[in-house]
Amino acid sequence: KDCRSDRGFKLPDDVWALSEPERAERSHWSTDLCEMDGRFFIRGVLYIPLTERNDEFGWGVWAEVDRSAFVRYLELFETDGSREPLESGVLANAIPSHPDATNERLTIKFGTGDQRPTFFAEPESLTSLARDQRLGLDDDGYHEMLVNAGAI
Repeated sequence: KDCRSDRGFKLPDDVWALSEPERAERSHWSTDLCEMDGRFFIRGVLYIPLTERNDEFGWGVWAEVDRSAFVRYLELFETDGSREPLESGVLANAIPSHPDATNERLTIKFGTGDQRPTFFAEPESLTSLARDQRLGLDDDGYHEMLVNAGAI
């Protein structure tokens, strides 16, 4: 699947934290899907609008979802799922520039067959990640986010 993310995470943090032998024994993953010990994850993109650039920055992150959302995503994997009902999940990566967003509740919109799902912070969330997604970042905020994320 196409991922337009500007920074991405290879695996959910809990999976990545395992030793390589443990990871091989306890989890199964691809670039889009992961299962570990009966927990289910899908990879998507959480976009942050860049207000002075008429563009957006994408975080390629993982969301932990329930089994039914995971199965439905598998069923729709190579088709257009953009008209499907929204799903919910929990952010499964700690984003260095947004430390208050650990375990952020997400709304998930499936994409077309060649797009990863899009993740949205819940509208009532007060985290910096949710605020940045709702309001966008000017160039100074964008630069600060990249510095805090270790990207520059």
